[in-house]
Amino acid sequence: MKSMEEMIQAAQKAAETIQQQMGEAQAKLDAIEVEGTAGGGLVKVRATAKGRILGVSIDDSLMKPEEKQIVEDLVTAAFNDARDKADRKTNEEMQRIQGGMGLPAGFNLPGMG
Repeated sequence: MKSMEEMIQAAQKAAETIQQQMGEAQAKLDAIEVEGTAGGGLVKVRATAKGRILGVSIDDSLMKPEEKQIVEDLVTAAFNDARDKADRKTNEEMQRIQGGMGLPAGFNLPGMG
């Protein structure tokens, strides 16, 4: 039978491992790119799965003063599309890590949800 001290040490080691894996996951998410699109690809937004915006592309055909409101709406839609894709990638990565740690699906680690 393990002593209380051995159990505490094992729990601390497990917590350190989880913290390290979460740090690695955050770095990986910042390296994964997603692309949100709107208007049939006339507006594209590239972002990391962590949500950092890398670039915006607007088709030349939209660059007219009378198209300003349409462009603004499409950029907003493309950002939201990129954000949705980033969220999906983040959820996939977290489920993969949690599965590897033997944690139940949907378990929220503090600071990660």
